[in-house]
Amino acid sequence: MKLSQLLATRKTIIRQANLANLAYAYLTLTRLAERVTAARLHGLVHLRQAGGDDEPHWASLTALEGNQSVIEEHFDDDDLMALADAIVFAVGHEFAEIEFNLEELSGRYVAPLRHALDKAGVAIDLAEQTSEHPAQ
Repeated sequence: MKLSQLLATRKTIIRQANLANLAYAYLTLTRLAERVTAARLHGLVHLRQAGGDDEPHWASLTALEGNQSVIEEHFDDDDLMALADAIVFAVGHEFAEIEFNLEELSGRYVAPLRHALDKAGVAIDLAEQTSEHPAQ
């Protein structure tokens, strides 16, 4: 491959990578929102991103209403990292901490991602995905 070819396709590759990240965030948040709904989870929560050297290396989700044990029962560390990463794409910027109601996960974060994907002409074909494991 020639350097000129790479440079000529740069914008397309960047756009496709951005759309792929939006799609992955959409699928991740859709699956987590489905779990929240199925388990009838609700209430205000505090999501904290994984930190740097001085802070925890994993994202955390703290119940501000209800029982923390319910959160821990339904979300493992990998779920929380995926949730935090996906919300970055939904809000369009990095964040250190954010609060939201669990029952609003779909409307607050999934819907904007769906809108962005629709606007970009991406067909949502979730029927081909397994419900527990998004495509990687």
